Amino acid sequence: MIFLKIFLISLVAFEHICFLILEMFLWTKPKGIKTFGLKSKEFAEETKVLAANQGLYNGFLAAGLIYSVILKDNNASVFFLICVIIAGIYGAYSTKKIRLFYIQAVPAILALISTVLLL
Repeated sequence: MIFLKIFLISLVAFEHICFLILEMFLWTKPKGIKTFGLKSKEFAEETKVLAANQGLYNGFLAAGLIYSVILKDNNASVFFLICVIIAGIYGAYSTKKIRLFYIQAVPAILALISTVLLL
């Protein structure tokens, strides 16, 4: 069960590292434009500073989750997982793309359940 908890938290951290890379470094590239369904390269260029800021926040979430695993700190795990869940819910709601909920919030919910069960 501990392995499952560490695996799920690590999966969520890995996702957020991927989000960081997409938003900070690939936003204006074809991969970033396609991934986020941006309307044009020009739009991507105009919004790249906002995306980079968003990517940085995803990096902080990943760092917090990695920190919680390394130090075996369940309280930190719970805090950062709840942050991810809220971000996933808000992202899905504000963009009207339910896919965001499944990609971001569901893995964090599973990780949170496994963490709480092992407290």
